[in-house]
Amino acid sequence: MTAQNAGDTGPRALLPNGLRDVLPPEAAQESEAVRTLLDYMRGFGYQLVKPPLVEFEGSLLDGASPKMGTRIFRVMDPVSQRMMGVRADMTMQIARIATTRLANAPRPLRLSYAGEVLRVLGSQLSPEREFVQVGAELIGSPSAAADAEICVMALEALAAVGVRNTSIDLMMPTLVPAICAAAGLGTSDIARVRAALDRKDAAEVASVGGDIGSLLAALLQASGPVNRAFEKLADLDLPPAGQEVLARLRQVVDLMRAARPDVTITIDPVENRGFEYHTGISFSLFARGIRGELGRGGRYLAGQSDEPATGYTLYMDTVMRALPALVNGRLLFLPYGTPRATAVRLAGEGWTIVTGLEPVADSQAEARRLGCGHWLQNETVSPVAS
Repeated sequence: MTAQNAGDTGPRALLPNGLRDVLPPEAAQESEAVRTLLDYMRGFGYQLVKPPLVEFEGSLLDGASPKMGTRIFRVMDPVSQRMMGVRADMTMQIARIATTRLANAPRPLRLSYAGEVLRVLGSQLSPEREFVQVGAELIGSPSAAADAEICVMALEALAAVGVRNTSIDLMMPTLVPAICAAAGLGTSDIARVRAALDRKDAAEVASVGGDIGSLLAALLQASGPVNRAFEKLADLDLPPAGQEVLARLRQVVDLMRAARPDVTITIDPVENRGFEYHTGISFSLFARGIRGELGRGGRYLAGQSDEPATGYTLYMDTVMRALPALVNGRLLFLPYGTPRATAVRLAGEGWTIVTGLEPVADSQAEARRLGCGHWLQNETVSPVAS
């Protein structure tokens, strides 16, 4: 909800596109969800770190996708006279911390984070430009077990906050480059193929000609539920490097299914948009009936040392759309003059207390006006009559 539709529609309430005031009860629900996510990750050994909102542009973009440079707000630091950026994503900040401040910490290193990000532009599916990210990074292990742990963690974290009917779409951003390299395609042909694959244009992909065109067109047709996708991929004559990518994907899927037999998995062998800097198995998270991604993640190289890493980021603006509406059945109105000791005791019992600040003729009506489901009547908690 924005201030504009909360009562004040004048110029003072106007905010830039993609920015909004988060009002009650959504603000409290989001805060509680973030705490739940961080508590879940802490329970599996992911230690919380807190990077700054703004840092030098060079370190902020180190290792990031080239597109990230177009997403950040820039400002000149009046102290150092160096250009700084407001973070548009937190993953590379965690990678920087891991490979510098925590370079000597035992590996694998498990870190978690939560914080606001700000982007120059939103997208068609996610117009918000400022939102909260929550995520985890597993740094220092190149194993398939690390990939599977992150995938399962992301799904279980969503379940921990009440998101239902989730699915994970696995991607192999290194597969198409491996195929193109084995076929000896030139730079211009690779760019043409990549653009056609991004558009899911099978005819344009096939027009490349020869075995490479047929193979890439067949890859497009392999997208879908995991069992069906593996059947189609098994029939393809992939080069050795492509076979390695596929074998790794099978290993990760087997580990995920062993941990969570109920997981819903789909595969998109050609998707690359937004995963340009990823170096292995990557993924997007969805929930049935919810617009946009709940989050995404995957394998990359962290920091100047190119340390193997994988992780996930959840987008709280989308996650909040997937949660049921907050119903506060524990909101309790205490009439004016109720002793403070009584209020403290009831709060300790789990009630959310709303205290009357002046006498009223009808305390139950006042409780109803303030949205309370219960009120204190003669030292007894009673439901508010409708």
